Amino acid sequence: MYAAVRALGVVALALWGLADGKGPHQLLSARWDSLWYARIAEDGYGYTLHLAGGKVHSDLAFFPLLPWLERALSALVPLSANDAGLVVAGVASLFAAWGIFAVGERLYGRRAGVLLVVLWAALPVGVVQSMAYSESLFTALAAWSVYAVLSGRWVWAGAFAALAGLTRPVGAAVVAAVWITAAAALVRARRLGGERPPLARLLLGVALAPLGWLAYFVWVGVRTGSPTGYLDVQGGWGNGFDGGLAFGSFITGRLASPAFAAGLGLLIGVALVLRLYWAGVRQGQPLPLLVYAGTVLLLALTAKGYFGSKPRLMMPAFPLLLPLAVALARLRTVRAAAIVSAVVLASAVYGAFWLHGSGPP
Repeated sequence: MYAAVRALGVVALALWGLADGKGPHQLLSARWDSLWYARIAEDGYGYTLHLAGGKVHSDLAFFPLLPWLERALSALVPLSANDAGLVVAGVASLFAAWGIFAVGERLYGRRAGVLLVVLWAALPVGVVQSMAYSESLFTALAAWSVYAVLSGRWVWAGAFAALAGLTRPVGAAVVAAVWITAAAALVRARRLGGERPPLARLLLGVALAPLGWLAYFVWVGVRTGSPTGYLDVQGGWGNGFDGGLAFGSFITGRLASPAFAAGLGLLIGVALVLRLYWAGVRQGQPLPLLVYAGTVLLLALTAKGYFGSKPRLMMPAFPLLLPLAVALARLRTVRAAAIVSAVVLASAVYGAFWLHGSGPP
């Protein structure tokens, strides 16, 4: 079902391209961030682009796991780095769907797990899952790390978290989920006298979790000669964290301009996302899901930079969709299928429209 939803999105993209003159292959593999990843895969790090206005775009802003995999695959089979990125993203998206299903099935049953996967595939920006971007790879690693925490496999949880930390800066959210859940498990066992988790494996998982994320930050710091090297690199791109001030100013500016409807739409969108998170809290979602999704949201909503990226940055927060999946699972099959089909079709059309318009980054 996941593959069918994404295939429909690619077909819609191709049909839209017949009128727009842009093929889906270029849009999915050779634009925006995918070009940076491919360049790193082919030439390594070291490319910097100086722009007007003082912005400095360095490829050090991009974490290394995806370009490493692109380079490895290109060395094994006759594929360009861009095409290798498409293959990696496609395979990773299937593992992401599997991990998301595993979490949903474990908590709320098979039907809810399937619907959770379909909803994630049909997000308005779900087409990014089919691009040579790192979101699918990251979500796969994050989902399996969270699943490992839920099932008490602490070493696997730490290993997946470490790999997620080599994929995107939001890998910190996976580390937080492992660390906070581990601490809660130890406190609960001590205070309530419950079953004590396997201490050695738990501590090993906790130690492994931040290694990928931390290693890249340290490496960039050494390379740039500054302990804040990675933050400086992000600053050159106009990115950073300001507690949401820039995003709030962006919305306020639209509310006070002829683009009032856009500003109001942004406010409603943020409110709906926060409402979904609160629904997850009331639903009693396990701690690792709440910590993971909450940290992803916090990092996305408090970051400055290109504001059109925020839906994409929130896409890995799949636990937000659990309340919707559970609600759909309680409906009769015909009604649930009708609702999901409408959502899938809307997503396919919007994805085609988006990539032929402003699109990522």
